[in-house]
Amino acid sequence: MGASSDSAPVDRPAARSRPPKRVALFAGAYNHIADGVSLTLNRLVDYLVRRGVEVRVFAPTNDDPAIPDPAGTMVEVPSVPAPGRSDYRISLGLTPSVKRALERFDPTIYHIATPDVLGRHALHTAEKTGVPVVASYHTHFSSYLKYYYLDLLEDAVWAYLRSFYEKCEQIYVPSTAMADILRSHGITEGLRLWQRGVETDTFAPDHRSLDWRRSLGIEDDEVAVTFVSRLVWEKGLDVYADVIERLRERGIPHRSVVVGDGPAREELEERLPETIFTGYLDGTDLSRAYASSDVFLFPSDTETFGNVTLEAMASGLPTVCANAVGSRDLVNDGTTGVLCPPGDVSAFTDAVEQLATNDGRRRKMGEAARKRAMEFDWDAILARMNRYYDDVLGIGTPSTDAAPSSAL
Repeated sequence: MGASSDSAPVDRPAARSRPPKRVALFAGAYNHIADGVSLTLNRLVDYLVRRGVEVRVFAPTNDDPAIPDPAGTMVEVPSVPAPGRSDYRISLGLTPSVKRALERFDPTIYHIATPDVLGRHALHTAEKTGVPVVASYHTHFSSYLKYYYLDLLEDAVWAYLRSFYEKCEQIYVPSTAMADILRSHGITEGLRLWQRGVETDTFAPDHRSLDWRRSLGIEDDEVAVTFVSRLVWEKGLDVYADVIERLRERGIPHRSVVVGDGPAREELEERLPETIFTGYLDGTDLSRAYASSDVFLFPSDTETFGNVTLEAMASGLPTVCANAVGSRDLVNDGTTGVLCPPGDVSAFTDAVEQLATNDGRRRKMGEAARKRAMEFDWDAILARMNRYYDDVLGIGTPSTDAAPSSAL
């Protein structure tokens, strides 16, 4: 099993002498798609490089990457489009040319962000060469199965994940709730907490713009109920659509806004013809969209960490989210927002209605959300990751940031 703060380290072959810290990062997505995982990994690499740590990123890409200038040095891994989802890529693993690039880099630590074919090849290579392996858990794989009618594969998925992660010295999880889920499925050793941060200057109430709202046809007194994410059904789009339809049936004044793009957009537009679809936004456009909204509605129960939830909170929005792993550690139910049972359309609708019809409650929760978001400073969070690497390599003073659990 992987090493924890109170267990013996993983046995591995003696490695030859290497420089103290050279990180090889293996990811299923790094620049070809601008999702939460890619953006988080880019931020980590940028932080490490700025502090003199040598990093090589091994990941697939495409001809028109969403992040054209990714952080650090990237080695392209051959890949093919995912069946039915060409926006995603499936890595073909460590081909001979990629292996040569890895050997030239001569890493002292492997960080695997995706337990796919590439991740598996990296794990085997590290075992052969005696290099320690750590992993980060970004995707709640089993929660996606129901959207593809693959529920019967859940036990097999967890069996594979157990066999994969037991060979890693540390596993970085984005929330205590996610750590508890992994423990409940037998992944118990080496868990460390790696939350996500937010740029509280980039995402802030000051970016609110009446001009932007008016340009989209939103009246000054209308409550904008906004969803921000990639437009794929597993993000809870069906629940969002149901809630918007019920609000309209109840005669609740509001305007629905969807920020993002993806394969489900066309179907969602047909279902919600009165909704404003902005498409993909980033930078100041995204900051303005958040801050110019009034309620953030995010029913997804497949997140490992609610990046968009935290951005909305920093923007001063009350949030109505699924009481699930992604948002549970962020939203203080009844104070900064409302947590609803996953998939419970009635509960989500009631929560949004209460906020849409009560200006004082909406304002008070938004202020509390902003205050809560200020606790998530990126530099402090990324510095913790750097210390985790040092722990594995035996550099400096050991960290004590093991992920807490109700079982301990």
